[in-house]
Amino acid sequence: MEFASVRHCARRAMAGLGLPAVPVVPSQGGAPQWPAGVVGSMTHCSGYRAAALAHRSDLHSIGIDAEPHGPLPDGVLGKVALPSERAHLRELSEGEPRVHWDKVLFTAKESTYKAWFPLTGRPLGFKDAEIILDPERGAFDVRLRKQGPFVGERELSGFSGRWTVERGLVLSVITVSTIGEFLHVERN
Repeated sequence: MEFASVRHCARRAMAGLGLPAVPVVPSQGGAPQWPAGVVGSMTHCSGYRAAALAHRSDLHSIGIDAEPHGPLPDGVLGKVALPSERAHLRELSEGEPRVHWDKVLFTAKESTYKAWFPLTGRPLGFKDAEIILDPERGAFDVRLRKQGPFVGERELSGFSGRWTVERGLVLSVITVSTIGEFLHVERN
């Protein structure tokens, strides 16, 4: 059901771009195959489905993710978070204990992968990207820990995104602009 309904969202987004609705089938790597000239991302979880699409002339890539706002299952954080990220989550939890910061981090990493893969065609491990959450702005920065994708003539060393916690969900998004608004994050 989620598979079909998230694709319904994608067809509605295509219509919003003035495009005919075409089937969205997964590529060999599992990523959605969009019509020529279109970039996009889809997400689904219990009770929520979304698709975000844009013309390639406007954005190089989009990554979206949604997850229920609750703690990650035991053992998952250690597999997806770097030591620096775990330390940052502890600090954030002291300031705002009602937010499940581990889930915010997880959704930011999922959005990162979804923005990364269409640009590179290469996998990105959870620990190949360091996420720095900014609770004041509802934003996050991504520092890539491996060679980044080239967009035009420029290598990206990171991304920036937005996140929110609303209606029992954690939502995150990354867009990679075509107009030179590239994030450059220094690697340590």
